[in-house]
Amino acid sequence: MITLRLDPKLEQAVNNTAKNLGLTKSELIRKSIYDYLYKLSKPNAWEIGENLFGKYSSGLSNLSTNRKELIKNRLKAKRK
Repeated sequence: MITLRLDPKLEQAVNNTAKNLGLTKSELIRKSIYDYLYKLSKPNAWEIGENLFGKYSSGLSNLSTNRKELIKNRLKAKRK
């Protein structure tokens, strides 16, 4: 068994949410903790795509800062 203290605003939010969902406060808190722990165990978007990010590098380290200039130069080169 766990006992916890909540600040008045959070306790009121728990009471209202439990009432709206037709759950007891204990059921709501148990479900919330379970869902939170489940989400922590799942990989996030970065972890899923980590091996793909940067895989096809252009070799240029300034793409985000000089993108307009780089595009302009490419367009000029095509027109020549």
